[in-house]
Amino acid sequence: MTMNKDITCPQCGKKGTWTTENIFRPFCSERCRLIDLGDWASEKHQIPGKPVEPGEWPEDDE
Repeated sequence: MTMNKDITCPQCGKKGTWTTENIFRPFCSERCRLIDLGDWASEKHQIPGKPVEPGEWPEDDE
């Protein structure tokens, strides 16, 4: 059973359908996917949380 869901590209707003044929989902294209990746890499997108100081990283406890 295949379920298709109507989606909106989070980058450009273009309407589309969530299908296995769309390898870039939830984006409409590779271009939108790469723009979003670049925004994360340049820290335009961030997940809120308290700042972590060097020395507080879990791997520093090892």
